[in-house]
Amino acid sequence: MTDPELRAQSFDIAWKYLDRSGLLTGEREDSARFILNRIDRLMLRGERRRLLLSNAAIDAYRLRPMLVSMAT
Repeated sequence: MTDPELRAQSFDIAWKYLDRSGLLTGEREDSARFILNRIDRLMLRGERRRLLLSNAAIDAYRLRPMLVSMAT
């Protein structure tokens, strides 16, 4: 599997889960960018396990509202 395919599949898993669970909030473009950023950072470190990439993105997205509200 190529890196772009891995990135796309990991994103798709995370996006579908967050969308179906009702956790996607705000602008969808911003949410997509956040999820892809998390996946990209892990891939740059050498991670290639699709479910780990998608689950890490889901966990980071779930924590995002708490981190934003704590900063204000």
